Amino acid sequence: SAGCSVVEPWAAAVIGLIAGMVYTFSSKLLQRLKIDDAVDAIPVHLFNGAWGCIATGLFASPRHVANAYSEDHNAGLFYDNAKLLVAELFGVLFILTWTMGVMTPFFYILKILGMFRVDPLEEKVGLDISHHKGAAYDLSEPNKEDVELYVSTHGKDHSA
Repeated sequence: SAGCSVVEPWAAAVIGLIAGMVYTFSSKLLQRLKIDDAVDAIPVHLFNGAWGCIATGLFASPRHVANAYSEDHNAGLFYDNAKLLVAELFGVLFILTWTMGVMTPFFYILKILGMFRVDPLEEKVGLDISHHKGAAYDLSEPNKEDVELYVSTHGKDHSA
């Protein structure tokens, strides 16, 4: 959505096709690196968010930039110079730096307090069982022994 007001329809289609490839590659990369991202938030928001910003720096058309902002603004690299692309790259770097600077201490504190992850048994049984009394997506039943162990050790009987 970074460039929705400044790219031509054909460019939006190209950006979308590349975004699909960025998503697929980054999702598989996270799996290979064994990074836990059950809902693929990192490929969607980090990788494709960065791609959307970079794509604006490449595909922003002078006509749409003038309509959205003014004649005094730079268009994308494919139409004009690299000034907008450089600004978009700095924007991506700033967002990455800001997010890491704010969230790293937060996650570190959660880890120290033991609140960053659920315990292995609860993860195996599933958070749907422990918080919502049943499986939301996996239609097979969880291992009955694991559920009984979870109930006995956590004191939450959600089997009813």
